[in-house]
This record gives sequence, structure tokens and C-alpha cells, in this order.
Amino acid sequence: MDRRDFLRHGALLAGAAALGPTLLRSDFAGAAGAPARSATPMLGVPAKECPIDTVVVLMMENRSFDHFLGWLGTDAAYLDAGRRRYGGSFSVTARQQMQYPDPSGKLVATERLVAKPEDPNPYRICTGPAPAHGWYEGRAQRDHGFLSTGSRNKESAIGYYTADDVPVHAALARRFTVNDHHFASLLGPTFPNRMYFHSGQSEGRKFDPGPLRPGAFDDLTIWDRLTAAGVPAAYYYGDSPASILVYGARMDPYIRVLDRYFEDCATGTLPNFTFVAPAFTGPMRTDDHPRGCINIGERFVLETFGALVQSPQWKRSMFVLCFDEWGGFFDHVTPPHLPDSRASTLDAADFSQAGFRVPSIVASPYSRPGAVDHTVFDHTSILRFLHWRFLGAPAEGPGTGRSSWALTTRDRHAHNIGRSLWTASDPEVNLQVSVRRPTSPCGNESALTASDPELDAFRVSEEMQALTDRLYPAPTLTPWLD
Repeated sequence: MDRRDFLRHGALLAGAAALGPTLLRSDFAGAAGAPARSATPMLGVPAKECPIDTVVVLMMENRSFDHFLGWLGTDAAYLDAGRRRYGGSFSVTARQQMQYPDPSGKLVATERLVAKPEDPNPYRICTGPAPAHGWYEGRAQRDHGFLSTGSRNKESAIGYYTADDVPVHAALARRFTVNDHHFASLLGPTFPNRMYFHSGQSEGRKFDPGPLRPGAFDDLTIWDRLTAAGVPAAYYYGDSPASILVYGARMDPYIRVLDRYFEDCATGTLPNFTFVAPAFTGPMRTDDHPRGCINIGERFVLETFGALVQSPQWKRSMFVLCFDEWGGFFDHVTPPHLPDSRASTLDAADFSQAGFRVPSIVASPYSRPGAVDHTVFDHTSILRFLHWRFLGAPAEGPGTGRSSWALTTRDRHAHNIGRSLWTASDPEVNLQVSVRRPTSPCGNESALTASDPELDAFRVSEEMQALTDRLYPAPTLTPWLD
């Protein structure tokens, strides 16, 4: 069976009709929403007894929590189901109806992104510069609002989507557990945030490095830690592995073409730690970055997760869906400060300042259905689960003495993203989700990219391009682009 047939026969099917996500089954919780009597919090058992041995992380691009999932705060069916399961105090920190002052001081209300004469493609946001999300622009957004002069934003930055616009995220949120306080690791752009995931720091970098070159970064990573402990790991790439090759040739053993991910799911041979990277460039990019169509991103998430659900490994897996940073889009929660060795009392030099919230969902047979975890997480919280499960870290807290599991101050003190998991299992997943067809590419793509270097964060050096062309094949045409 090839990948196309495999996915067509899976429990998660991407259709081409109008949107219509339907939650068919979720009975993990008892009548009062409590786990089964035999269940205990996952972090309450010894790591070696944890039933999860496969962790899959899919990190998308440049969207904020309120912008993508803020509709949860007014979704009556979702809230009622949560109160039935978990009691009257059930809540989600989500808001879409906000107002922000523009440079003239006029208050502008947030609104749903829909087709307009000035921008007929709300799923790509083709007009004007993409919302800004740099080190200094993020601070302006934090202090003065998302349309302030220093924000470098246009009104698209305070637009939002509804559940019908993001049906796959909606279905996953309703069936599994939403993390409504997962913040980007830094109030800064793509690469420093992805570096925090790989190594618990950005090596003091505030900006995207570009052009990318092999070996530009040299600190220890989670990949090094896992290899030293004999834990298999792999990075599956969507168009180029440049975002991990920046750590040099030592990353080569982990790199696999995306086609291999679907094959490994089908055969039950995913490594203990699996990172899936979308395609970051071109009109058919799958990463959800503006100019890329979110309908393509939804299909990509659906099929990536669906392949895992149909895998023999699903019953012992955890799937984490998140975004690297907020992308300049509005969010109403002020980002916190987190422990960091590069913390500073000078705001412009302070690496303890987290970025705005990002959409984040933990999906596992051990997830509580329709639950919300209010714990403050950042990307290193995912590392913290890996540290606990495979590397001897305590379930929570910094530990004592000089331990070999932590990479930096940040991941040593991070909350473990496995906090919401319980040991009782409900492996059944039966979600029927329809996703709109991809929209046409932006006609002014080249001009927009040339005018805004932040849209070209993944540009590569000639050296990097030659290396990838020589060593790493391009994935085949993927079914989510049909």
C-alpha cells in the first residue's frame, strides 16, 4: 500500500468539500470528567513505567493562540462539554473580540479574516507586509498594541480565524488537550525560537541568521543528549533540512525525507523522538506562514497526525502540535519572563522575555478529551518531557547537583508538557474532517518577499544549497496538495 492509499484508508480523511469537522467519540472521562480510578497522573509514575515511548512533534509557523484558537472562548458546545466533564470551573483563556489603537490613536476592532476587495484571499493574506514578529517589533506590540507604529503591522495582524477556517485544529482541540499558556520561547522571530527547541537557547541570537549555512550554530542540542543516551531520534523534513543542518554535519544521522515519515508510521518504526518539519518555502508551503495557504497547512497536520493514529505505535505515542512563534498576530495575554541564563534587566537584551502564546495541542491515547492545561509552557517544556522520559530528569523542578540531562537554565526550570497526561488510555480516534481546497498562490509573492526580509527567513547560502542538493532528496508530490 502506498502512502496515498494508506491515508485514504485511515481514520482521518481530508476531503475537498465545505468545512464540517465532527467529533464522533470521546469517552475517556467518566461522568464527572475524572479519569478512571486506575489512572494516575502520568508524571506520577516512574519514567521507565511511562507507557509513552514515541514522541512526535510537529512545529508549524507564525500564528498566535487568539488568532487561531481564540474562538474556543465563545464556543458554547466546547465549554459545555468541558463543564460536564471537569466541573463548573472549566475554562479556556481565549479571546477574539479586542480593540487596538492604530498609529493615530483610533481604536480598531479585531475581525474575522474574510475575502475583501483589497485582499480576496484570507487564507494566505496576500496584501501588504506580513505581520512583523522581530525582537523590537514584538516589544512594541507588547507595550503599545498590535497596530502601534513600532509594531510595523497592518490590520491583518488583528484578524482571526474561526473553527470553520481551521477544522483540523478544531477537531484536535475538541478531542484532546489544549495548552492555553504555551508561549514562544522568545519575543523574537523564527530561528531563535526554533533554536530554543533544539538547544534550550538561541546562542544569544535575537534575529534570523540568513543566509543559512551548515554549522552556523554549535551548542549542544537535544539530539546530542538523546544520542548519548542511546535514544533513537529523527528529523523528517518537508522541503529542506536546512533548519537542522545549521547545527552542522553531526545532525546528518537524524535527517530523513518526509516520505519516510509516512513509511515509518505504517511499519511502526518511528524512533522514540520524531520531529516533523513542514515545507517552509514556495507557494505550496505547508507551514501556515502567511503567503502559505492555511488550507494546505490543515491538510498537512491532518495527514501527519492521521498517519500516526493508524500506526502500530499510536497506542504508546504523544503528538505535540505547536507553532514556533506568534507571527505578529494579536494575543491578549501578556507574555511572561522565564528562567534564562541570558536574563537581563535591560529589556532590549533580555532573553528571559517569552514571546506571545502560540496554538498548542497534546494528542495522545493518554490525553484527557476536551481538556485545557493552564500551565505556563514554552518550547523547552517539550524537551522537559524528553528529559524525564529518556534522560533521567525529575518529572518537575530543576533537580539537584550537576545533572547531565539539562541543556540550559531554561529547560532545567521548564514545566513538563506531560503534566496533563494520565495513565488511563483511550486509543480510539474517529474524526471526520473536511478541509477546503488550497487557494491560489499570491500573485505578488516575489515582490512581497523581496520587500520584507522576514518573509525569507529560510533563505540558504550557496554552500547549504549545494549540500542539500547533493545529500538530501526532495520529497515526492504529496497528496495534501491535490
